[in-house]
Amino acid sequence: MQRWLPEPFVFAVLLTFVAALLAMPLCHQTPIEVIEHWGGGVWGLLAFAMQMSLVLVCGAALASAPVVKRGIRAVASLPKTPAAAIATVTLVSSIACWLNWGFGLIVGVVFAKELARRVAGVDYRLLIASAYSGFVVWHAGLSGSIPLTMATPGEALTRATNGVLTDPVHVSRTILDPHNLIMVVLVIVAITVVNTLMHPKKDVFVIDPALLHEEDTAPEKPDSKSATPAQRLEHSRLLSALISLFGLTYLVIRLFVRHGGFDLGAVILLFLFVGLLLHGTPLAYVRAFSAAAKGAAGIILQFPFYAGIMGIITGVGESGLCLGTLAADACIAGSNHVTYPLLTFLCAAVLNMFVPSGGGHWAIQAPIMFSAGEALCVDPGLTGIAIAWGDAWTNLIQPFWALPALAIARLNAKDIMGFCLIDLVVSGIVIIGGLLIWAL
Repeated sequence: MQRWLPEPFVFAVLLTFVAALLAMPLCHQTPIEVIEHWGGGVWGLLAFAMQMSLVLVCGAALASAPVVKRGIRAVASLPKTPAAAIATVTLVSSIACWLNWGFGLIVGVVFAKELARRVAGVDYRLLIASAYSGFVVWHAGLSGSIPLTMATPGEALTRATNGVLTDPVHVSRTILDPHNLIMVVLVIVAITVVNTLMHPKKDVFVIDPALLHEEDTAPEKPDSKSATPAQRLEHSRLLSALISLFGLTYLVIRLFVRHGGFDLGAVILLFLFVGLLLHGTPLAYVRAFSAAAKGAAGIILQFPFYAGIMGIITGVGESGLCLGTLAADACIAGSNHVTYPLLTFLCAAVLNMFVPSGGGHWAIQAPIMFSAGEALCVDPGLTGIAIAWGDAWTNLIQPFWALPALAIARLNAKDIMGFCLIDLVVSGIVIIGGLLIWAL
């Protein structure tokens, strides 16, 4: 991986050309059609890119609050050996990602950095890879976009599945199905054991704790006698408390009164207002937010390219063919009710390399996979969870989702992807076995 995996931006550019070169012969599209599909999709992830940037920046700003730092340090003081540090960060990250992927992605890597400061002799690359490896269970967890979309009633569900799903599929048949819960537990156990065993015996990549030192963003408090009205507002704890109460009250109403979902927007709001409250003053939060914003550059640069790739994959030319549809059809050809979930999973895994978005997978696969699954008498819940697992599985070797973690850790994708490749193989064995048993 160190030798062959390029910078994530270069990887996105190469995937763009691969998708274009596949679409032209397979879908009988002209170069002009492919370029237009790319350009038509390039801004399709703007809202999501902003959400991802805010997850990163608000999460990092929250983690830099003094009280949060003290809490992380207290937990990070428990593991005493490199093996214990690797196992602990894998478990913490996996459980947090299952609860909510945005929360888990940030918490895992911040916790890993603190462990790197405290545990002597731990390999920093493996530590960050272990924090990221927990991400493999997120789409089978409580924030999985595909299972939650299936559980949402409305015309959009029926339209997206070509009329197959007229009623929502309850999460008890997807996320909370015993088969899925057992798969999640086994995957977490497997990657925890494997990550621990992967710790090198020699040539350990140990980072100087001084390099992980966070910039002190706390502003100096002005003298109360000479402070201007503007400075008093900037350092007002009351102002921070009031606006935080305002935002958190809305969040409580949305989640517990209106019974809204704890989606990415809710995670961002939680990070934002809790961070503002814990930093104490508006100016302290502005400084922390500004320092964290430096890490969002990779997201801002690369998301338009992946949106363009989605445009190529989903674009239909005059031939009436779409590359995503062809890939889905190829995966289900010749399958039966036992092999169908496995092939659906593999199709989603391949598509995820080009379209690393649950919404993108839903748009491409839902119209085809649910119709084919119905014809083969496969439970819709199993079809949906197979797509979800495939979408999450190859995230282990797709740098797209690692960008927030890498920005906080100050590493490159090539530093962790060798370890993640091993996790991909091990978790894949567990997931494939679980889907086959579920389908029997």
